[in-house]
Amino acid sequence: MNPRSPSPSSDVATDAAAFELGPPPGVPKEVQASFLLWLTAVAAGVLETIIRIIDALAMGLASGSGGETDVTGVISGVVIRMIVYTLVVYIITRMRLGKRWARITLAVLLGGIGTLSLVIDPISWLASGNSLSDVFTEADLLILLIAPIRTIHLAAVIAALVLMFLPSANTYFRTSR
Repeated sequence: MNPRSPSPSSDVATDAAAFELGPPPGVPKEVQASFLLWLTAVAAGVLETIIRIIDALAMGLASGSGGETDVTGVISGVVIRMIVYTLVVYIITRMRLGKRWARITLAVLLGGIGTLSLVIDPISWLASGNSLSDVFTEADLLILLIAPIRTIHLAAVIAALVLMFLPSANTYFRTSR
């Protein structure tokens, strides 16, 4: 084995360090803050999923169908979301370790497509002739619970994106291997 090449145990140590909340050595504070904000966005997504599951199950009970909701649809939706959230957390940890592909993936998939998915419903609702004042007069409990979570989610994504591309972060990604 080449004495300069990393040992397999150092790869394991690097992988384990990726999941620690404290920053690994050499990670700029902007990248660490971005990491924590991405995790906040994922947590908001998980919380929204939990609230939507509870709502779907409650609506099934309230509909008089004897609690026979589309359990298969709910379960498959949860499984898909959990797979996505797991992959996203993995990508976030790779970003913190300086992987350029992870930063670009987060920017395109979550910063672009993910942000669009968060704002498309409110924009469509406003475009169909509703006003902002209608939010307060027509909002149900689900909307009142989801709106602040989505706001936190969106703010975390935007801030994480900005922090990932600040000059010190750019230097970090250029020099990381």
